[in-house]
Amino acid sequence: MATDYDAPRGGGDESSDDSIEELKGRRSEKSDGKVDVDEFDAAEGLELPGADLSGEELTVQVLPKQQDEFTCSTCFMVRHRSQLAGEDAQGRPLCKECAGG
Repeated sequence: MATDYDAPRGGGDESSDDSIEELKGRRSEKSDGKVDVDEFDAAEGLELPGADLSGEELTVQVLPKQQDEFTCSTCFMVRHRSQLAGEDAQGRPLCKECAGG
């Protein structure tokens, strides 16, 4: 069955008789400004962006460049040789992403 999407919509359970005042009243009823204590306690463990992490220590193992890897001369990313697209005008290696863009 074909549907005419340009036809006005009607029926359904939506009430189109709500006035602006009624809608504003419903909105103010829903947001009364009270804070749920459980939600506040749950948010206590969250960290905000830009939080001070100076006391934290990261442990990352850094490996030297392997024999089957190269460093792209444009983006300076160490990539596997399967990502080698060729060389630039100076003979430096280029990855597929930088050569395609």
